[in-house]
Amino acid sequence: MSKWDKEYISLLKEIKENGVEVENRTGVNSVKVPAWHFSLNVGEEFPVLTTKQLFIRQAVLEMLWIYQAQSNDVRWLKERNVHIWDEWEIDENGFWNATQMLPDENGRLIKSEIHREFGIEWAHTIGTAYGYIVKKFGLIDELIQKLKNNPEDRRMVMSLWQNDYLKTAVLPSCVWSSEWDVTNGCLNAWVHQRSCDVPLGLPFNVTQYAVLMCMLAQVTGLKAGTLNWSIKDAHIYVNQFDGVNEQIRRFDEQGDLPAPKLWLNPSVKSFYDFDNSAELKDVKLIDYQHMGKISFPIAQ
Repeated sequence: MSKWDKEYISLLKEIKENGVEVENRTGVNSVKVPAWHFSLNVGEEFPVLTTKQLFIRQAVLEMLWIYQAQSNDVRWLKERNVHIWDEWEIDENGFWNATQMLPDENGRLIKSEIHREFGIEWAHTIGTAYGYIVKKFGLIDELIQKLKNNPEDRRMVMSLWQNDYLKTAVLPSCVWSSEWDVTNGCLNAWVHQRSCDVPLGLPFNVTQYAVLMCMLAQVTGLKAGTLNWSIKDAHIYVNQFDGVNEQIRRFDEQGDLPAPKLWLNPSVKSFYDFDNSAELKDVKLIDYQHMGKISFPIAQ
């Protein structure tokens, strides 16, 4: 059965039963717990939720946009019919506009119109975030080289949180850091998330990093191992609880379903050779059973 569903539903219930409602910049209150941690053995069971449908194509393409294409250009995703980042795209004139709750001179949150000028050279991007940072600092290349040539290295860290580039990012990285090690021929990772939209973001994020782990393991001659995940500010927006209650009901009344298998094209020997077209030809879920889609609103 699916251990990931059990871990995920436990977090939903913890937030629902013990979370604290707070204001935030989006204008939609969230219910949060300050921290959460779980551990999944990717080598034993691939983590994809079964109590609701996860769209693997979109999830993996977003991950490849960041780590393989190393891009911050939203058009790359749109060309592949992935629209996760549309709300954060800088417009063709170099501006990003949004309505958010910001503190006034007394520290009270008030609705404010944001008009940030990035410059025409940043049009259609998300600024200096995610793939931009991966490319600038050579993060994935350095990790792959260490996995191949010095797997005992204890400094295998990829950090997307770079202070010098926060002000020129539309949205600083939520999943901001990953640490990697090799133990007994298995590739393990510990991923850190500073802020987590649990209904919308977390299912994508966990599956994305599990796929990344499996891809890196394949091209470096390792096996997929343990994925540890730590969250600061795990939250559910108040307008998401109808969907959350439905997912909890499914789990309580129907249980979970068997976890699927991940298939990666075994002929791929380089991380950069995994297909990143709209068809995502080198990645498939085998025997994926799920209980259907649940829609959640997004808070910008």
